[in-house]
Amino acid sequence: MATLKTREMQSSDWNAVAKIYAEGIATGYATFEKNIPTYESWNNTHLPMCRLVAVKNSNVMGWAALSPVSSRCVYGGVAEVSIYVSEKYKGHGVGSMLINKLISQSEDKGFWTLQSGIFPENESSIALHKKAGFRYIGRREKVGQLNGIWKDNLLFERRSKSVGI
Repeated sequence: MATLKTREMQSSDWNAVAKIYAEGIATGYATFEKNIPTYESWNNTHLPMCRLVAVKNSNVMGWAALSPVSSRCVYGGVAEVSIYVSEKYKGHGVGSMLINKLISQSEDKGFWTLQSGIFPENESSIALHKKAGFRYIGRREKVGQLNGIWKDNLLFERRSKSVGI
């Protein structure tokens, strides 16, 4: 019996990753994005390290990656989390496995702060982040529009207990 595991995301995983991303877009509460980017575009906006997929029986069940929050060097240890789990695998520990591995890898790479912006209605993402040690920082009211509707975004942050202290 195959077990759930994480591994580094490869460019060959893009079709599966994009499909899961599309599921998130379709919910209307996972991202401000409306369309799946090309791999090249996605690759250019995410850090080259700390890109993970969760797999079982060679099926990609979810993915996680980091994006820079700023090009200024003082924010070099701060990154924004993207984490998506396929609808059919929610509730199977995929998100927990991904976020915990992402935290571990990010600390190994010198990141001291991870942050996430989450829509208030995305209760499963809020619960996942809290379980992984993220704390609620505040609400950005009507920070962006999605399909003509102004949306709030909740800010969560996790500070490393071993890096940057």
